[in-house]
Amino acid sequence: MSASIVIVYHSGYGHTKKIAEAVAEGAGSAASLLAIDAEGNLPEGGWEQLAAATTIVFGSPTYMGTVSWQFKKFADASSKVWFTQGWKDKLFAGFTNSASMNGDKLSTLHYLTTLAMQHSGLWVGTGMMPSNSKAATRNDINYVASFGGLMTATPSDASADEMVPGDIATAKAFGQRLATTTARFA
Repeated sequence: MSASIVIVYHSGYGHTKKIAEAVAEGAGSAASLLAIDAEGNLPEGGWEQLAAATTIVFGSPTYMGTVSWQFKKFADASSKVWFTQGWKDKLFAGFTNSASMNGDKLSTLHYLTTLAMQHSGLWVGTGMMPSNSKAATRNDINYVASFGGLMTATPSDASADEMVPGDIATAKAFGQRLATTTARFA
C-alpha cells in the first residue's frame, strides 16, 4: 500500500482552499484534496478516500473561535469511523486561516487536534521555528509562529489571490514536512 495524504477541508471564501492547495503542492504527488461542500458533505467516495489514507490533514477557516459549521458537520459524521476506530494510528495534521493575526486560530487547531486524538491518531506539527526576530517580515516562513499546526492570516478585505506570499510558502513547507513524515511512517 502506497502512502497517501488526504487534505480534507472546508473553505467559505476561497482562502482555506488556497492554503489546502499550497499544502498539497508542497506534499507532492502523494497528496489529494477532498473538499467539504457548502452543506458540510463530502463528495462521493470521500469516506473511502480517507479510510485508505496514511495521513489525514484537516483544514477549516476559523469562524467565531473554532471550525466552520460545515467542518463540524463532517467531524460529527466521522463518529461512525470513530466507533470502529477506523482511523486508529493514522497520521493527522491541521491548518486554519482567519483575518486577524491571532483570531482564535489556536482554538481551531486545538479542536482539530482533539478530533485526531479521538480517532486515536498521531499528530504532526509544523516542525518550523517561528520568524520572530527584529529582522523578520510578514513574508517570512512561519511568521504567524505556530508549532501545533499551520496558521495563516488574510486581511478581511483581501481576496484569495491577495493572500500573504509568506503564508503560501509556509503552507508549502508544511506540505513538504507532511510528505517526509508520511513516508517515514508508511
